[in-house]
Amino acid sequence: MKCLSVCLLALCIALPALAQPSKPNVIVFLVDDMGWMDSGVYGSKYYETPNMDRFATQAMRFTQAYAQPLCSPTRCSLLTGQYSARHGITSATGHQPPQPAGHAFRPASAPATQPMLLPESKNYMEPSQYTLAEALHDAGYRTAHIGKWHLGTTPPHWPEKQGFDVAFHCHPDPGPPGSYFSPYGVTAEGNPTAKTKVGTITDGPAGEYIVDRQADEAVKFIEGTQGKPFFLNLWCYGVHGPWGHKEAYTKLFAEKEDPRGVQGNPIMASMLRSVDECFGRILESLDRLGIRDNTIVIFTSDNGGNSHSNTGEGAKEQRKASKKGGEDPALTDWRKWAGNQPPTINTPLREGKGTLYEGGTRVPLMWSWPGQIKPGSTSDAVVGPIDLYPTVLALLGLQRRESQVFDGVSYASVLKQTGPLERKAYFNYHPHAGSVGKAGGVWVRSGDWKLFRWFGAPAGSAERYELYNLADDLSETKNLASGQPDRVKELDALIDGFLTSTGALYPLPNPAYKPAPAASAKKPAAHAGDPLEGWKPRQCEAVRNDGKLVVKGKANAFLGYAMGRINGPATLRARLKVSAPGEAKVEWLPKGAAEPTLIKSVPYKVTAGDWQDISASLDEHGPLGTVRLYLPGGPAPVEVDWIEVVPAKGKGQRWSFDQAP
Repeated sequence: MKCLSVCLLALCIALPALAQPSKPNVIVFLVDDMGWMDSGVYGSKYYETPNMDRFATQAMRFTQAYAQPLCSPTRCSLLTGQYSARHGITSATGHQPPQPAGHAFRPASAPATQPMLLPESKNYMEPSQYTLAEALHDAGYRTAHIGKWHLGTTPPHWPEKQGFDVAFHCHPDPGPPGSYFSPYGVTAEGNPTAKTKVGTITDGPAGEYIVDRQADEAVKFIEGTQGKPFFLNLWCYGVHGPWGHKEAYTKLFAEKEDPRGVQGNPIMASMLRSVDECFGRILESLDRLGIRDNTIVIFTSDNGGNSHSNTGEGAKEQRKASKKGGEDPALTDWRKWAGNQPPTINTPLREGKGTLYEGGTRVPLMWSWPGQIKPGSTSDAVVGPIDLYPTVLALLGLQRRESQVFDGVSYASVLKQTGPLERKAYFNYHPHAGSVGKAGGVWVRSGDWKLFRWFGAPAGSAERYELYNLADDLSETKNLASGQPDRVKELDALIDGFLTSTGALYPLPNPAYKPAPAASAKKPAAHAGDPLEGWKPRQCEAVRNDGKLVVKGKANAFLGYAMGRINGPATLRARLKVSAPGEAKVEWLPKGAAEPTLIKSVPYKVTAGDWQDISASLDEHGPLGTVRLYLPGGPAPVEVDWIEVVPAKGKGQRWSFDQAP
């Protein structure tokens, strides 16, 4: 009897080990719009991310990991192992209806007012793709997708059709469904009382926060897969707009200051805290169930931090006013208060989400696998979402399916510290935005060197290339292209190879393009006698001198104009001369709306020296309202030769500032 008891006890002790799957589990935790500097472990002194920071001590942290500038391309690359130039999703359009069969994604012709033939992003991931989820499902894994999808709105393009057994998602989903708080729903257009739920999301208790719900669903899935390996693909709704947040957390961060004086949006901090808690709950469940040692956990983001939304005037003033007293209305109206400052700041990286600069593409990335990946280690290997799929397969000992084409490579040897990553170059492609000609661009990273090619700039022009040595110039402030023609030529040849091998539909010059003729010099009667011809200087002084405007002002100085009956889409062009290089933007307020969340903008940049033309595409289907031409900040004056707005349809207007008032 004693022997039987001992045997039973030994069997009971052995049961947890028997329940362990022979293959390691895989978790991908993807944060939406989290920048490289948006956690404590990556350098933030304002945001509080204790679970991410603790995870870094258990993981390998990458310092030079990349994503696409926008979410949908990154997500598709993660699941396919392909560059966006190959899979065709090149912008955040996964919430739009899928294009029909035979659709031309780059038109053969364009209106004479459009200088380039611009490609169009696919709005869906091809069902024929053999995704990472399908590969793991076929290898015996139980698979789940929880959260934002943004890779197609119709059932043939949902996660259930791409290898996921369990799916918790909703459409359309640039951000979360109708609210960050339950009841979740998408309000039917034109009927505010009607609710339509497209997808598999279900409501929780009233007021439930969706990021907390994602943690609940993740833990439930993990607990239900004991004894079988699982793949959990959690794509967090935070920290994307419309920036729903827990007010109790937000109040705490409203009283906190960044000692660096850089970051400071309490809503962003509040949302990051909730994301961090979600991540922490998943890690805790692994420890509680005794499966942490047998689980690969990958933490990353889909693009750089959002530094362009909510950049209206008065951010600092509102912040100061809100902290004068506890009864200030600004303290309770969080959306209005933080709606006048960007969600995050990516300093020292340049710019942010939606751009090809480091601030828009460099992201946090950490991998852990106890016993296989050295805890607390770091790597400066240049990697991206195209590499995740082949790396996971390599770690699991699985073979690539012959029909699946990879652009990515495995960096399992880097994770296990058995060898370097053998890669000559890494590319990033975004044909929908760019400082020159607004026709997008591409860059190649080879060693410490990074070369941009802007499609909208003519061959041979100084604006076509930007070259940076990131080891010496992480902030991308010193364009070395003009002084290193041989290096530019070498790297540009790599770009040619990339575009050819991936079948990229990059922008091409429009053979039918005809620059708009100069409009009549006669000023509208409403502005007769006005030397600025209706443009209003804000935070600056503008005087006409010898047929040009000379503008002197502070940071955020701009010229504003009420466009009246001019409708978008339209193109704003201007000829400027500056004595110091800088960055600025063109902003428009549809129908004159002053609500910060409705303001739209596109960036541009200028170099010092001769006159240069800037161009901005105002993607607005309707009245442009008020247009603001922001000018590079600083004490140095900016000269404006002319400004014109050319709509796709109808008459435009040109201001030449060369007539007597």
